[in-house]
Amino acid sequence: MNESLTAQKQPPPESLASPLSSLDHSLARGVAWTAAAKWSTQFLSWASLIIVARLLSPADFGVMGMAMLYMGFVTLFSEFGVGTAILVLRDLSEEQVGQLNSISVLIGVLCFGLSCFAAWPLAHFFKSPKLAPVVIALSATFVVLGIRSIPSAMLQREMRFKLLSFLETSQVLCQSLVAVVLAFFGFRYWSLVLGNIAGSVMLTAATAVYKRHKFAQPKFDSIKPALRFTQHILIARLCWFSYSNADFLVAGRVLGPSSLGEYSFGWNLATSPIEKISGVLARVTPAVFSAVQTDHAALRRYLRILTEALGILTFPATFGLALVAREFVPVVLGKKWDGAIVPLQLLAFYASFRVIVTLLPQILNALRDTRFSMRNSIATALVMPTAFYIGSHWGTTGIAAAWIIAYPIVIVPLFYRTLTRINLSFGEYVRGVLPPLNASLVMAIAVLAVKWGSPSSWPLSLRLVLEILAGAVGYFSIMFGVYRKRMKTLWQVARSLRKKPEQQTAADQSADLPV
Repeated sequence: MNESLTAQKQPPPESLASPLSSLDHSLARGVAWTAAAKWSTQFLSWASLIIVARLLSPADFGVMGMAMLYMGFVTLFSEFGVGTAILVLRDLSEEQVGQLNSISVLIGVLCFGLSCFAAWPLAHFFKSPKLAPVVIALSATFVVLGIRSIPSAMLQREMRFKLLSFLETSQVLCQSLVAVVLAFFGFRYWSLVLGNIAGSVMLTAATAVYKRHKFAQPKFDSIKPALRFTQHILIARLCWFSYSNADFLVAGRVLGPSSLGEYSFGWNLATSPIEKISGVLARVTPAVFSAVQTDHAALRRYLRILTEALGILTFPATFGLALVAREFVPVVLGKKWDGAIVPLQLLAFYASFRVIVTLLPQILNALRDTRFSMRNSIATALVMPTAFYIGSHWGTTGIAAAWIIAYPIVIVPLFYRTLTRINLSFGEYVRGVLPPLNASLVMAIAVLAVKWGSPSSWPLSLRLVLEILAGAVGYFSIMFGVYRKRMKTLWQVARSLRKKPEQQTAADQSADLPV
């Protein structure tokens, strides 16, 4: 992608009225509604997290972290990949969808029963008797998720993103409110547990109000292709979960609950900015990618636009958090969380890379290349836990460093496969993230200048504010100075995507990125 995007060849004017233009409009509206919902609740989530952190201890977060490590793993079984199958396999009949709906609920019930038996051995493994009742209570959400999976996926396939955003907002509000109230009244880690359950139940009940689907007796010959597809998705997700949570497992088992609490809290702070943004795309892009799964030019176009937008939006947050962590943690959270500072810095740098990777598996799934995604996930699941265990010899800092050292190596095949499948050169792909990278470098110089130039007698809170202001000035001066043309073009692209196909004009044509 050249500096002047408008100088490149543009698609023909008649394409503005094409189905792709309609899909652009759905993508833009979906991103807008989902982003509004996620960011409107993000401040509440951060506020409630900080309040709960001051009311609870690192050990309380450690108990919840141990439970969620197990819960997240089993949740992948309870989902079984049926939601992705509904999105990608668009030739499924109503009867086949009903069979998948029945299978989803049955798997949820099975996971609940197995978890009740596994709770006590799990508590023994982590040397935490408190863990068993927590796991049993949280396992009830497997049944709730099994009921919600198919209706939620169908709403997503229908691109009813406004409704989905409203439902998700309601869930976060419910979960945050319950957690804060119960923490205030001294429920300790149970405030986190019951808040999670309340949010899940509320979301399922609200989804059922707007979308339901019949159940049907499973006939495995009828849904065999769909089950094979979900098998690849399931294995890939299980491997993803095992390596993306192996750091928590190693921290909890080798270093203990307090270290796990510090590490998990640092992880939450480092990934919160990207989780909300990537969560927006995870809600919207699978449906869009599956709609153009046979159009590689459209897939290239969407990947380039979205990757560049992700870099611009997330790099200042992730790099910035890493730069100001030493002042941010004691000022906002208190001295008792100082052990989370270095892991937070390392994980924030890792998050900058992770955010642009999230689109690649979605494209391979849309292309039905799930077997490769599965194999890459298996390889990553073998490498990362080993790296975390080696890193644990240097405490939580070593575990966090493993993400920066090992993960970029094992993810290279995923980049190569995706870009090759859609005929996009690596150089063309990388050029889209160079502007935010360069701006982040200037931001780092500005923050470090303030950090080193401020007298030690100044209050930490004042230094934190000055560092944030200096970083913001450095970043935005580059993006809107050196890369002013690029930002203007991207803004024109965003405006063009928001318009309905019949409202688009030839003027919008010049703003479009080349396919």
